Amino acid sequence: MSSLFCWPEGERPREKLLNKGPASLSDSELLAIFLRTGTRGKNVIELSREIIQYFGSLKNLFAATEKEFCQIKGLGRAKYVQLQACLEMSQRHIEEQITRQDAMQNPSQVKQYVQSRLMAKPNEVFAVMFLDNQHHVLAFEELFFGTINASSVHPRVVLQRCLAHNAAAVIVTHNHPSGVAEPSLSDIDITKTLKTALSLIDVRLLDHLVVASHQVTSLAERGQI
Repeated sequence: MSSLFCWPEGERPREKLLNKGPASLSDSELLAIFLRTGTRGKNVIELSREIIQYFGSLKNLFAATEKEFCQIKGLGRAKYVQLQACLEMSQRHIEEQITRQDAMQNPSQVKQYVQSRLMAKPNEVFAVMFLDNQHHVLAFEELFFGTINASSVHPRVVLQRCLAHNAAAVIVTHNHPSGVAEPSLSDIDITKTLKTALSLIDVRLLDHLVVASHQVTSLAERGQI
């Protein structure tokens, strides 16, 4: 098998990451570090490129079932378990960061967190982040599933969950599986409806985040809250 550690030092993804940072690596180079070795007649970068091409994107790879993942030669149950553990650790790390501070002081981390939770979902999911008076995160719950529109998001349910958590504010979010994070007219209507309903119980709607694979759009930043 061909390993990334057999390459000239300047070409190794590991050394490139150490010298230039993880953001300098391509998707296939990052995956190569995770895989570590290739298969007979195929180095690890070639295998990584083939895997990403097969799934279409890292997002689709992360969302693959165990059966789908293990169909690829060079992958298996052990690698699937390792990948799921890495994804969960990443989510927990971001969650720890935002629960220790005012969520509104670091909106980029909030975006990272909701993106990590929703970007791999194959269908639309509408979720709510419940916050206390200091904007510390109390909970994150997925509430509505399927095609998200004004009729499928029920304000009464959101209000009930706010009261259950004794929340003072919320950030709502949903994903666009199409990969485009542009808010629709329906998204804007949902936001207005929820803001009005939440005001009746003195809960502030701080933002509505629309999540796609590589982007998160904030309606608050656009002045649409």
